[in-house]
Amino acid sequence: MELTELFRAVKDGNIDIETAEQQARSLGFVSHSDIAKLDSHRKCRTGVVEAVLADCKKPDDVAEIAKVMVSQSKRALITRVSEKHLEALRAAFDEDKLEWNSRARTVVAHDGTSAPKTGGVVGIISAGTADIPVAEEARVVASEMGCETVAVYDVGVAGIHRLVPEIQKLRSKNPGAIVVAAGREGTLPTIVSGLVDVPVIGLPVSTGYGAGGKGEAALMSMLQSCSTLAVVNIDAGFVAGAYAARIANMIASAGAGCKKEQEEL
Repeated sequence: MELTELFRAVKDGNIDIETAEQQARSLGFVSHSDIAKLDSHRKCRTGVVEAVLADCKKPDDVAEIAKVMVSQSKRALITRVSEKHLEALRAAFDEDKLEWNSRARTVVAHDGTSAPKTGGVVGIISAGTADIPVAEEARVVASEMGCETVAVYDVGVAGIHRLVPEIQKLRSKNPGAIVVAAGREGTLPTIVSGLVDVPVIGLPVSTGYGAGGKGEAALMSMLQSCSTLAVVNIDAGFVAGAYAARIANMIASAGAGCKKEQEEL
């Protein structure tokens, strides 16, 4: 029973307070074997979906955890999926109940239920083609959190003229936040932040080599940005997508509230 349903049952007199208190204490997580405690109320509590990080987990464990998550939340997001993880998931779910993104290395397992639509819009920009996998992880996360996503890829500073027309297209979608993924020297988020009037999240990517390689120069560059910028860790596509979606969803919710108030006047 969800918390809202529990409150309603108490209000309607179908459950007494003592019973409701006992049930409320059991809400919030579901234990699976002795290896996982799934936070089934994370989205309700924080607005951010829970995800299964497949990396460093046994394929069979990932598949079993995903099955429990789907039974509780209808949809399960699995990130950093290897070929062996994918094989285990395909053995555990029907093919039409899996959404595999080979670039992002993500899988969404579900029971046929579609992802919610919040009205939020998130822009996703990559500097180079090599940055697309991390950008795609951010895009998948934002989509699972109910946002429409608009992707603009391969518009880095080596050919900055490519960015200008794409920024215009992006603006026409009125994004609530924009994630900018960039490796090497990581300049692009600073430039984008100086051109748009919405929050920008810099996502450093571990492309590049030599001194400052593996995303370190990109991270330092973004942290030293002279335009206003939020920055996540290297290759943290999940965090960037979730943060952007939280902003976009709050904007969409506020807009819906204003519209309702105007209609009631």
